[in-house]
Amino acid sequence: MANTKPIITIDNLHKSFGTNVVLNGFTMDLKEGENVVVMGKSGSGKSVMIKCVIGLEKPDTGTILVMDKEINNLNREDLDELRTEIGFLFQGSALYDSMSVRENLEFPLRRHTKKFGHLKDPTPLVMEALENVGLAHAIDLMPNELSGGMKRRVALARTLILKPKIILYDEPTTGLDPITSKEIIQLMNSIRKEYNTSSIIITHDVDCAKAISDRMILLIDGINYIEGRFEELEASTDPKVRAFFKEK
Repeated sequence: MANTKPIITIDNLHKSFGTNVVLNGFTMDLKEGENVVVMGKSGSGKSVMIKCVIGLEKPDTGTILVMDKEINNLNREDLDELRTEIGFLFQGSALYDSMSVRENLEFPLRRHTKKFGHLKDPTPLVMEALENVGLAHAIDLMPNELSGGMKRRVALARTLILKPKIILYDEPTTGLDPITSKEIIQLMNSIRKEYNTSSIIITHDVDCAKAISDRMILLIDGINYIEGRFEELEASTDPKVRAFFKEK
């Protein structure tokens, strides 16, 4: 992927909350069709970084290009339109508790009418998204009837329904048992093949990082401290890098 064009470029990103410096010149890119895992300690700025990418947080300084568009220069309408190309899987799944699975998936279709128009019957798109995560049978269930793994799958289906080019995953396996975590990782890999997506994956899960990443970045002290393939970082003798990997 060395010659592949970046679909996201983050350059010299700074973000502070009061005296707390979270990002201190973070720089990275994401190439088309690539999975990049970003790891860092709790509070290191990983989630802040991806919120900046989709305009939920505004950086103090720095530039973010998404599909050649500078996020910080977009008006609300243009930002909303760009967000139809960016799927965001929240850490806690963020399903609407008062809506059924069907209604949760219909919601983005109703909100973003520019991409698909005003659909008279969104059921075919809802079913397609649910089938791709193996949950077509759950279409009329409520969130409180779903297991943790099922909620994560429904949230992923809701992300997929807009057929995004980019998916941002925030701790996709957190809180799941090892078997369910493996299933979610397999699903993420199959989605990349099916939809040809490019993804940034925020995770603490070393097994997830190993299974899903083309490239890894360690966010330490607010910067892109080191990057490379999983095997390269795992072999590092730097104590700051070693701290992220299981001792053999």
